[in-house]
Amino acid sequence: MTIKFGTDGWRGRIGDDYTFENVRRCAQGFATFLQQNGRAAQGIIIGHDKRFQAEYFAQAAAEVIAANGIHVWLTDGPTPTPAISYAVVDKQAGGAVNITASHNPFWDCGFKVRDPQGGAIAPADLKKIEGQIPESTAVSRLKFDDAVSDGRITLFDAGLAYEAQLHRLVDVEPIKRAGFNVAYDAMWGNGAGWLPRLLLPGQTQINEIHNERNPIYPYMTRPEPIPPNVDHGLAFARDILADVTVINDGDADRVGFGDENANFMDQLRVYGLMGYYFLEVRGERGPIVKTISTTKMLNKLAKLYGVPVHETGVGFKYIAPKMMEVDAMIGGEESGGYAFRGHVPERDGILAGLFFLDMMVRTGKKPSELLDTLFGLVGPHYYDRIDSTFAAERRSEILARVDTARPATIGGLKVTDIVTIDGHQFIMEDGGWLLVRFSGTEPVLRVYCETTHQDRVPDILQDGLRLAGLKS
Repeated sequence: MTIKFGTDGWRGRIGDDYTFENVRRCAQGFATFLQQNGRAAQGIIIGHDKRFQAEYFAQAAAEVIAANGIHVWLTDGPTPTPAISYAVVDKQAGGAVNITASHNPFWDCGFKVRDPQGGAIAPADLKKIEGQIPESTAVSRLKFDDAVSDGRITLFDAGLAYEAQLHRLVDVEPIKRAGFNVAYDAMWGNGAGWLPRLLLPGQTQINEIHNERNPIYPYMTRPEPIPPNVDHGLAFARDILADVTVINDGDADRVGFGDENANFMDQLRVYGLMGYYFLEVRGERGPIVKTISTTKMLNKLAKLYGVPVHETGVGFKYIAPKMMEVDAMIGGEESGGYAFRGHVPERDGILAGLFFLDMMVRTGKKPSELLDTLFGLVGPHYYDRIDSTFAAERRSEILARVDTARPATIGGLKVTDIVTIDGHQFIMEDGGWLLVRFSGTEPVLRVYCETTHQDRVPDILQDGLRLAGLKS
């Protein structure tokens, strides 16, 4: 089969297309790419999440890359994606392989690759890696135990250097003393244990839920920190009267939050708050990088504080290179992934959680009060998204319909412009937008909107489905 890398590497259904054979093929392609680009001598990092057989898929990748004469540092257990990315910088490695499907359903696994800065690899280089993926007969391989015993594979704890980096970026002592009652939902993933590790002992309490390994992800359709997957964790937060809820996805590179009333705070509002935190609370300045699917509140904040905004396509394969190009203060996307200057150009859901708690400490405000403060600066904004599956044979038809659509109004609001950086974004008279685009990781059409009119959100989304021919 032909393997294609999407928004963030290759993902497939375990036992169907995601097999040990195909993982080894991907590893061979990446090894060849590293050799051709002069990075093989630096070695690479390999890590994994808590999905079914993930540690064995990671070993399979390590066997192949080591057989190509490239030293492998293999994590000694499930490790947050940002810790794997930071290990690249710490070890001065040539890149990384991460065996994870992040927020996908339990039946999927994935093969992510990272560059020497620990960030997503640019689209042009992803194409080069794809082009180097051979048939299975051309894959080199060592026995795992032999490669470990002769030093070609080194097992290590990537969490140690990562923890030290987090302490450099955030002074956790005020958070420890704050006396917060924090609910933490690990979504059965790699973030489990990290907030207690960083914030205990102290007056602040960390109450974890879904912190064991369970690859079928009970109480949620997938380990993605958005409703309805967060509902069980938020109910727990409500029961314990939590001051705030922090929610990481399966590999801990994304984050979601619940306020002091256990109400979910959507990702666009959180990104707006992150912008406010850095610009106002910390007093920092620098470019903001955001995907086309992310909030216009950042554009308004940027104008208020005199900083530039750069918009990209969806995915960190676009965000990471742009962040490095412009030395961005912050970069992020609608999925709840945020990256920060002075760190790796990679989503870090654990660090974002610490920054949010630090914002509460520095301002003395509850999450809902912080949101009120943000709205006082830029006005209220309302967001929602619909994910719609479709028959594969309809993809071309849907694309053609959206490409030729020229609606005068959407949700009763006049359309003023169309942007095609990634998908089709229809700009509306209030500065809001409707975005229709295909997912880069699964056969789903995503319809997103943001508007200043709360009552228009359902109509805007339904108009988006009609544009695509998925609703009459």
